[in-house]
Amino acid sequence: MSSPSHHDSVTSAEQLQARERQAQRNAVVELVKVAPVAEELAQRFAAAGHRLYLVGGSVRDALLGRLGTDLDFTTEARPEQVRELLTGWAETIWDTGIQFGTLGAYRHGTTVEITTFRADTYDRVGRNPDVAFGDTIEGDLVRRDFTVNAMAIELPGRTFVDLHGGMADLADRRLDTPAAPEDSFADDPLRMLRAARFVSQLGFTATDRVVTAMTDMATEITRITPERVQVELSKLLCGEFPRRGIELLVESGLADHVLPELPAMKLEIDEHHQHKDVYRHSLTVLDQAIDLERSADPAGEPDLVLRLAALLHDIGKPATRRFESGGGVSFHHHEVVGAKMVRKRLRALRYPKDVIKDVADLVFLHLRFHGYSDGQWTDSAVRRYVNDAGPLLPRLHKLVRADCTTRNKRKATALQRAYDELEERITRIAEAEDLAKVRPDLDGNEIMRLLGVEPGPVVGRAWKHLKELRLDRGPMSRDEAVEELFRWAREQGIDVS
Repeated sequence: MSSPSHHDSVTSAEQLQARERQAQRNAVVELVKVAPVAEELAQRFAAAGHRLYLVGGSVRDALLGRLGTDLDFTTEARPEQVRELLTGWAETIWDTGIQFGTLGAYRHGTTVEITTFRADTYDRVGRNPDVAFGDTIEGDLVRRDFTVNAMAIELPGRTFVDLHGGMADLADRRLDTPAAPEDSFADDPLRMLRAARFVSQLGFTATDRVVTAMTDMATEITRITPERVQVELSKLLCGEFPRRGIELLVESGLADHVLPELPAMKLEIDEHHQHKDVYRHSLTVLDQAIDLERSADPAGEPDLVLRLAALLHDIGKPATRRFESGGGVSFHHHEVVGAKMVRKRLRALRYPKDVIKDVADLVFLHLRFHGYSDGQWTDSAVRRYVNDAGPLLPRLHKLVRADCTTRNKRKATALQRAYDELEERITRIAEAEDLAKVRPDLDGNEIMRLLGVEPGPVVGRAWKHLKELRLDRGPMSRDEAVEELFRWAREQGIDVS
């Protein structure tokens, strides 16, 4: 096969330059949209003899044509000088990050953060640097995490500063570091998680040297607090391509330290006990859940709870796997074990209590439907399914449908039809009985009055009994409910004469 000609090389270079020029034009167009604020700020700094640069993610997003109203700037001006320049111009100023050289401000619907050039040093034990201010844009950019975040636009002249090939990496959708990745990650191991997050958010591919450094240095992530890990993991899962980010976490070994239950699902498949690769299955369920999420609400925000549940719904399988005598494999009660494992892991990652509860409940409930697909449920069983899911029912619908990954088209079609039928029955019963508000036909006050008891455990037990009847039989008349309450009370030895 012939080698590429000189002409081909020249053509490729010209195409790259053309893409870069187009990206620059796109950036200028995006900047014009917020020009009043950016230009005003730049003019104030220039008049005071200071240089101001739009920097980092703001430049990256401008080049991608998606610049928002949160802008990041950098300058050689020291924090107190920045405060003076913002005073009288900004509607609001905040200085919570001033110890790191950052001040924030708000004006005309735009939020700006301005950070003095940094030339930090790290002890490589924690991740907090010894803050040192720099004097050059070159020194500031080289310390940034990735080349696509290490570009700047000097204002007001709009001169591009790209010292590390960030624009070429952006054009090729490549994620690389300005400095050697080993040095960058040693300074701040959180950058390894950020690499996976950017792969998810931007759809970029990490370079070989970045992946190698992540793999060799994976244990360094233990220097990072659980709270910071949780933030990055949540952003990764809510990205455009979360599967790619998750795969990078697992392949690099980072997941072994931040979400070890995930690589543990890579169950070996031996020649005598064939079964699904649970890890790959879980990634497919995540993809399918996201598709359902987006089709239901194309303009909606990513559903973190649904995505966590989809990714983790089978984490109980490794602990419950049993090889059966007939050659099959079983995972009995893996949903129960999985729900407990989810609670433990998400607590360790400092997730909010409501997120932990919702994800664990979805994992616990995700197999319930399969009893329906094997045979007809009574109306009572349908009511219990809705009652147990509560407000999670729309998410449970998506999770159960996403969990069908069989390649057997006939089986897949049958499962989807069965769930269609279940949803139709839920709708019919809900219209007749208001299933969203299934409650006993008598409230606590009526129970106390009819039984002549004070608030306490008896009232709670009676209420629960009436609710169980409501789920079994549907709505009752008041007379029927009172009769059932008295029957229960007599069985409990409560005098209702």
